[in-house]
Amino acid sequence: MKKCVVVSDSFKGTLSSAEICRIAKKIVAEVFPDCETVTVPVADGGEGTVDCFVRFLGAAPVSVRVRGPFGEPVEATYAVMGQTAVIEMAAAAGLPLVSGNRDPAAASTFGVGEMILSAVDSGCRKILLGLGGSATNDCGCGCAAALGVSFLRADGSAFVPVGGSLSEIADINVSKALKRLENVAICAMCDVENPLYGENGAAFVYAPQKGADAGTVRFLDGQLRHIGALIAEKFGAGIPDAPGAGAAGGMGAGCMAFLKARLCSGAQAILDAVGIDGCLDGADLVITGEGRIDAQSAQGKLISSLTARARAAGVPVVALVGRVDDSASSLYARGVEAMFSINRALRPLEDMALRSADDYAAALRDILMLIKLAEEFRR
Repeated sequence: MKKCVVVSDSFKGTLSSAEICRIAKKIVAEVFPDCETVTVPVADGGEGTVDCFVRFLGAAPVSVRVRGPFGEPVEATYAVMGQTAVIEMAAAAGLPLVSGNRDPAAASTFGVGEMILSAVDSGCRKILLGLGGSATNDCGCGCAAALGVSFLRADGSAFVPVGGSLSEIADINVSKALKRLENVAICAMCDVENPLYGENGAAFVYAPQKGADAGTVRFLDGQLRHIGALIAEKFGAGIPDAPGAGAAGGMGAGCMAFLKARLCSGAQAILDAVGIDGCLDGADLVITGEGRIDAQSAQGKLISSLTARARAAGVPVVALVGRVDDSASSLYARGVEAMFSINRALRPLEDMALRSADDYAAALRDILMLIKLAEEFRR
């Protein structure tokens, strides 16, 4: 083996993408001393994306003081490469910021808009906005308001809606925001396919983990239905039902409607940004992975997106993961050649975390030794 490319997401709670790449580089060198190992620490647009761009891709970190989910000041960091800004909405409106005070009816994405405004004012003309990990259910109205969108009540008064006050919106004016964002392309990175409302929508699927009980979930869904009807009337009938409209508490729909953003696969956007096609040139093997591989991994996640690129380049892919679910067999048809779990001792997750680095190294060594044996048989 002359060239191996390692592109793995993190194993959340156990191994970071950077740690995986470090271990892989060491083990490949042990088994194949003459092999070129290309490591690409990535995230799929969610938590860790900005860190990967800053630490491994030469992006400049920019820290700004913005409003948190409940208006409190928070320090949020985004990354800048040239005229591209990489922003995680969770940095200003994420669940870790609310701790034990989870209230999706009151939380706002206003600080996310302040981050975008900072990037645009500094000269960025492309925004990669990661949607995920939100504490909010405001359909992105807070973000839009920070960028100049006006939300008006029936009496004409302007206000900044939150998840529990969307039904007060009677009219929406986006002209100021669109002027401000002229010549700025926003790609909202989203790897879920939920619509804005309904039993598969933002409130029913995600609000419970944000602190909503059953009654609040129904209330929030009703709020989203109200703004969804306005969005359909003013900005496009298909937006509320578009795949990903319900991402981040409906922020997917808000980005499309208020900011003229494009929803895109986070995995695809990140792979493009890191230049993965060039990395695959001349490669003999791709090693990828995530904490758990299952049927959802085939739905636009990092593994399926990477496998499609590798398949087109004629490079085989092996997935080394925390856990292989029974449903993961669908990945074989998409080009994954083999899947392995690092859980060698069949331990529960809390115990795996203590030995995951050693287990990853041992499992990868076994895979590479088998490849080496196969090469020797061919001689």
